[in-house]
Amino acid sequence: MPLIKANGIDIEVETHGPKDGPAVLLIMGLAAQLTHWPHAFVDALADAGYRVLAMDNRDVGLSQKLHAKRAPRPTAFAVLSRLPFASALAPYTLEDMARDSVGVLDAFDIDAAHVVGVSMGGMIGQILSANHKDRVISLTTIMSSTNNPSLPKADPKILQEIFAVRTRPRTREELIDRSVALWNMIGTPDGGNDPDEFRARIAGAVDRCTYPAGIRRQIAAIIATGDLRRFARRVEAPTLVIHGSIDPLTPLRAGLDIAASVPGARVEIIDGMAHDLPPKFLPRINDLLAGHLRSAEGGAAPGETAPRETEPA
Repeated sequence: MPLIKANGIDIEVETHGPKDGPAVLLIMGLAAQLTHWPHAFVDALADAGYRVLAMDNRDVGLSQKLHAKRAPRPTAFAVLSRLPFASALAPYTLEDMARDSVGVLDAFDIDAAHVVGVSMGGMIGQILSANHKDRVISLTTIMSSTNNPSLPKADPKILQEIFAVRTRPRTREELIDRSVALWNMIGTPDGGNDPDEFRARIAGAVDRCTYPAGIRRQIAAIIATGDLRRFARRVEAPTLVIHGSIDPLTPLRAGLDIAASVPGARVEIIDGMAHDLPPKFLPRINDLLAGHLRSAEGGAAPGETAPRETEPA
């Protein structure tokens, strides 16, 4: 796994599949490392001939930590964000993180890529597709949002757990327990995860990187960037929106708002899916993504991933 220089900082990237295949850039969500991409998801893309690049966002995983930059407390910053000077309080924005993604493509001499973003990664993907149109072949957002302030909010208990970022060290077992509990709060009920394997994956992520200060800075970036519809409306790449019907962290209307904002976007609602990529629904997600990528490359009819009706936010 190479550590490359992108947008002036060090970004960890893991690659899969043939080097001469069409590129797919995977962008993870808040506090999530590249190891959170399910093996079955990545393998399906690589086996189909794609060159897969999964990256650790700044301040998470093995990518550079911006220790010198401080962020306000999330709850306080959410209130201050309404003031005109608030964005200056954030150490960086999602636009900076989109430029990180461009830097990754530059480092691998990739002219353009299919972009797949989960949650915050889907927000970054919208900005990347709007501000760097020539670098994006297609966009796929999964369980993401436009950050439209009028959208329904997440379950307050979940937000309280996410915002309760502690900078003081905790024991390894406490960290694992807390992470498992959070994923169980936002994840798909009966999603097909083996409990022991799931805990082992969480433990691996905790051992790979535990850095609460970075989570606070990423939250600040989301708050500071604000409503993303100004970017979504400028997206020209073929766009697929995948969203779970029971997502408690990013409610369904958030995904529908992306589809309503991006010209020509298609949306697929997965009944019974929450805020994760559960084994139960991975085959369907993989099929939807495969059809979308082929369509964007001109290899399939546009109706291969049939659209669902969207409702404006």
